[in-house]
Amino acid sequence: MDGIHVHGYSADYLSVEFQKQTCEDIDECKMDLFRCPENSSCLNSIGSYSCPCHDGFVSDGPFSCLTAFDACQKLSNCSQNGECVLVDNYKYECRCKVGWAGNGTLCASDRDLDGWPDQALDCVDTRCRQDNCPYLPNSGQEDADKDGFGDGCDDDADGDQVFNKQDNCPFVYNIGQQDTDNDGVGDACDNCVSISNARQIDADNDGIGNECDDDIDNDSILNQLDNCPLHSNQNQSDVDQDGVGDACDNCPTIPNPKQEDRDMNLVGDACHSIYDNDDDGVQDSKDNCPMVSNSDQLDTDHDGKGDVCDDDIDGDGIPNYRDNCPLAFNANQTDINRNGKGDICEDDEDLDGTPNGIDNCPNNSMIHRTDFRTLRTILLDPVENSQADPHWEVHANGSEIVQTLNSDPGLAVGSDVFGGVDFEGTFHVTDMWDDDFVGFIFSFQSNRKFYVVEWKKGFQTYWESRPFTAYGEPGIQIKLINSTSGPGPMMRNSLWHTGDTSGEAKLLWHHPDKKGWTENTSYRWSLLHRPNIGLIRLRMYQGLDLVLDSGNVYDSTLKGGRLGVFCFSQQMIIWSNLIYRCNNRVPHFAYDELPTNLKLKVDIDN
Repeated sequence: MDGIHVHGYSADYLSVEFQKQTCEDIDECKMDLFRCPENSSCLNSIGSYSCPCHDGFVSDGPFSCLTAFDACQKLSNCSQNGECVLVDNYKYECRCKVGWAGNGTLCASDRDLDGWPDQALDCVDTRCRQDNCPYLPNSGQEDADKDGFGDGCDDDADGDQVFNKQDNCPFVYNIGQQDTDNDGVGDACDNCVSISNARQIDADNDGIGNECDDDIDNDSILNQLDNCPLHSNQNQSDVDQDGVGDACDNCPTIPNPKQEDRDMNLVGDACHSIYDNDDDGVQDSKDNCPMVSNSDQLDTDHDGKGDVCDDDIDGDGIPNYRDNCPLAFNANQTDINRNGKGDICEDDEDLDGTPNGIDNCPNNSMIHRTDFRTLRTILLDPVENSQADPHWEVHANGSEIVQTLNSDPGLAVGSDVFGGVDFEGTFHVTDMWDDDFVGFIFSFQSNRKFYVVEWKKGFQTYWESRPFTAYGEPGIQIKLINSTSGPGPMMRNSLWHTGDTSGEAKLLWHHPDKKGWTENTSYRWSLLHRPNIGLIRLRMYQGLDLVLDSGNVYDSTLKGGRLGVFCFSQQMIIWSNLIYRCNNRVPHFAYDELPTNLKLKVDIDN
């Protein structure tokens, strides 16, 4: 038979009279006739084959598979002020370093560390737009009057010729300043014009304030008939028949109509227990994995067993160690490109609708972005009233918090719960006269148990000498709060005092130079917490400079919880460009300092 042999097919000799010759595909992969690079697999196809790179590697031409990081370093055009960052199991992208902002390929100076460049960059990415308030962090870039000046640095944010400090609607144009209900909120921006509601709370975000909304939670059940007026629950289930619906009952199986919860851990006093064998903040009687720490209580297949102690997390009958999509039900294990990752979870590990590359927690379907919009206020000295309570404002879709008052100690705590976490943000104090505490918290389990990073500007003895004299020194410190007394004078003075306080607080680390913060200066912190090995690491930047590194600090008392911010007697604080990520891996700079026994328990974060 004349003709050209086609690679991948074969045929026997056939006489010229035979008009319907057939060819059979050769499986080069099985017959060892393929040529694939290292770190790839042979995948047969009709008439040919391909060589997809293994998970964690990317193609660099037809005969090379590099680690994603090596490929990024070789092939990308990251800015000299950018770096390659892992965004997925096998994908990297360029991101600007601290002190710079842009799309990673182009980066410009970012003096206020809010993630926006001081000058516009020659690229179409949103991140290339010029900061509309370059000296004051405003990660949301709000600009009510569209004049190009961000609201945070515009004396008349709405352009109505009334300065913000006198304007009862500072972000809505209202020259007349009408305020029918005299609640300090002008009619033009009041979500309840005829009933006083200075806080403007609107639980269902329907534009009607709770005070004048007949159905606050928008579940089609009027408030007076609703057993959970602030939580949507159309079925009105109430197992313990205490008049409080299961959807909002902090003790759904034991009647407790008053819903007392003294330690504010979201478990009612009526069913509270002190037993928590794994120290994850969830009492044993309610813990879906009581012997293994899992503060997030993640249960992907809803079988009552937490993921960390479930051999088949997604309930598809394939044990985790063999499952190519352990968080996604896929009993057929389809993997067309044979890269070891099931097709159903190729780009979205937890099937939460957010691609891995932009998902803050790709292994947790309950968290995909940073959001403090549902924060809770925790008052740490609610008994006495030497100062006002904190006043919190949330901006930038939950990634920025502002506290305006010179206040008693208090926390603003988010709703998401974490085990291993990376938490970063920028804080900036605009007040020029005071010199007190600003900081943030992690592993919040109750108003008695949490870690706090606090920074005082100057030395001062606390003015209330009861129950003991507290001396506050400048400099950043990391403390464990494990209080026997709870919120009140003892906790208050323990937070002020630099050092240990028996039964209340333990000082884990204090920066040796004892230098205070500076007003009108932006600082960028980066905290990693790995409760499974008791590791805490804090780094702080001022502009481009790394100004402190705590080194590895170890404490295993609290093994996960919520995140938030902290203030004590300090007004006009901004926490901006807040970002949190689920992470149990340890970066090289911290991993290298771990003792050998702990290195065996964690993976390196590349």
